Amino acid sequence: MIFANPAYLYLLLLLIPLMGWYIWKMRKNQASLQVSSSRAFVPSRTNTWKVYLRHVPYVFRMAAIAFLIVVLARPQSTDNWQNSTTEGIDIMLAMDISSSMLAEDLKPNRLEASKNVAASFINGRSNDNIGLVVFSGESFTQCPLTTDHAVLLNLFKDIHSGMIEDGTAIGLGLANAVSRIKDSQAISKVIILLTDGSNNRGEIAPVTAAEIARSFGIRVYTIGVGTKGEAPYPFQTAFGIKYQNVPVDIDEPTLKQIASTTGGQYFRATDNASLKSIYTEIDQMEKTKISVQEFSKKQEEYRDIALLVFALLLLEMLLRYTLFKKIP
Repeated sequence: MIFANPAYLYLLLLLIPLMGWYIWKMRKNQASLQVSSSRAFVPSRTNTWKVYLRHVPYVFRMAAIAFLIVVLARPQSTDNWQNSTTEGIDIMLAMDISSSMLAEDLKPNRLEASKNVAASFINGRSNDNIGLVVFSGESFTQCPLTTDHAVLLNLFKDIHSGMIEDGTAIGLGLANAVSRIKDSQAISKVIILLTDGSNNRGEIAPVTAAEIARSFGIRVYTIGVGTKGEAPYPFQTAFGIKYQNVPVDIDEPTLKQIASTTGGQYFRATDNASLKSIYTEIDQMEKTKISVQEFSKKQEEYRDIALLVFALLLLEMLLRYTLFKKIP
């Protein structure tokens, strides 16, 4: 048994002067008559049970005050234990925002579908640190690792194609994510890299970035987004938006190599449903790979004592106004 507010227990010392005052009051109110012998005036009789028990109401009151102080100290038990599997994971999302992500083989397009599914994934990981890196021809950190997911989700709204120079710098995006998570003290460090193309920009090769990630114990899951074959792409013309089917070019061998190098896994998302299932699968895998941690769970124990306080006060009142009622 422990107490959440142990300082309140010092109030129990107040019971000492209260009891001293009661004893002094009882002696002061005791009537006395000094005579040579009381036998001539008062017949011999033994004290009744009421005389012996007249202090019981006060004892009940003192006990109620003592237990009330214990309630204020909030007694708690710590003999309950449960397992936790939600601690120790830091996740960086590395998302491609190049112009090709506007293709509409996923609805409404690849970029918006990726943002929506990633947002649902974040909402399901309330206890994890999650950050976001975006890349196209360049890369920058949209949000560092944080548990304030409301801020992270709000920053998702500002992501759009054309924010930075166009292109697909997969190696640079991965390296940026690695730099943001490498110093984490978490048990598990994960990067989810999503792209729909092949590396054509940046000074860092994707495989080199993967080797750096492995050296820091970072696991990378790679996702290739796009249907197989051709996908409808919107082109702005003088007569409005026109759609044209363009080839889907995803460098799957490189994405698979990144995943295998770091101990992760490669996935291919050809539509919204498959993209959602990929994030669900990653979510389940990361939950099962974390070591189980045990911690004690505190449970409040003041309720029964509070009921005892109420019962003692009720008994004290009943005795004081019935059996031990004073006649003026």
